[in-house]
Amino acid sequence: MALRDFIVKQFIDVIQWNEAENGVLACRFPMRDMEIQNGAKLTVRESQAALFVNEGRVADLFSPGLHTLNTRTLPVLTNLMNWDKLFQSPFKSDVYFFSTRLQVNQQWGTATPVTIRDKEFGAVRMRGYGIYSYRISDPRIFFVKVSGTREIYRVADLEGQLRNTIVGRMTDTFAESTIPFLDMAANQVELGQKIAEQLQPAFNDLGLALDSFVVQNLSLPEDLQRLLDQRIGMTMVGDMSRYTQFQTAQALPLAAENPGGGAAGVGVGLGAGLAMAQTMMNAIRPPAPGGPAPAPGAAGAAGAAAAGGETKFCIACGKPIPRVAKFCPECGGAQQ
Repeated sequence: MALRDFIVKQFIDVIQWNEAENGVLACRFPMRDMEIQNGAKLTVRESQAALFVNEGRVADLFSPGLHTLNTRTLPVLTNLMNWDKLFQSPFKSDVYFFSTRLQVNQQWGTATPVTIRDKEFGAVRMRGYGIYSYRISDPRIFFVKVSGTREIYRVADLEGQLRNTIVGRMTDTFAESTIPFLDMAANQVELGQKIAEQLQPAFNDLGLALDSFVVQNLSLPEDLQRLLDQRIGMTMVGDMSRYTQFQTAQALPLAAENPGGGAAGVGVGLGAGLAMAQTMMNAIRPPAPGGPAPAPGAAGAAGAAAAGGETKFCIACGKPIPRVAKFCPECGGAQQ
């Protein structure tokens, strides 16, 4: 009885694979010291494929379903083994199962910044990351080029190859594109579709199909990002003269609350604010061609202020005047 049980165990009449864990792409059915019985049942579940390999050569591929193994269901294997009639004896062959379901939430990202030539900013260094999903579309190609005769082949074994391929093709896409960085960052869905089109041939060459590719973020290194923020801020300001006037108006209440108090504090603060605003607006406004020369009074006031060394501002008009002056040479207002 024990001998009979031992002999029975050497012949396989049911071949199937249950995925015991996630992340397995290919698995070899255990065949050591065993042969497949003629008429054995092969069960291939949905999201699976089964491949028969005889003496190192790829033979028959089975899609989902219940299959009875004989010369009608194993045409390629029958031809390789030169069976000219229905075989009755068990046969030896390796059976590999493949998971054809989607491998989702695969991470990609640039380990170091990628240098690209931007139409607006020139040469910039950019970072990016996102997710993608893929599946095995051709188990024959995948077996020959990727998984081979290993007992088990996992997603992690292929992750580095796919990630580096993605980054390389993404760099090529950016190099060929004339879209500025800001437009790329604002249209990440369209960018992801364009990169996916470039990646599809590389995936197909490995027997894979790229199902989705998502760009979650595009960014610049911190130093370049600060410069970009400054540029955006200047663009948001728009008219610098009006912005300066607004800032001056905002500063007037603070000038009025000067600890010196009284009309003198208010006048001095107001004059200083107006003078500073006028100076800033004059600095950013180019001189008009053929424009009028500065007023003699203003030049005299400036000369007097320079001659006197220390200066102060007129409490009436805000012009700089010598600190020792009792009256403003510009408006004639009395000083305190």
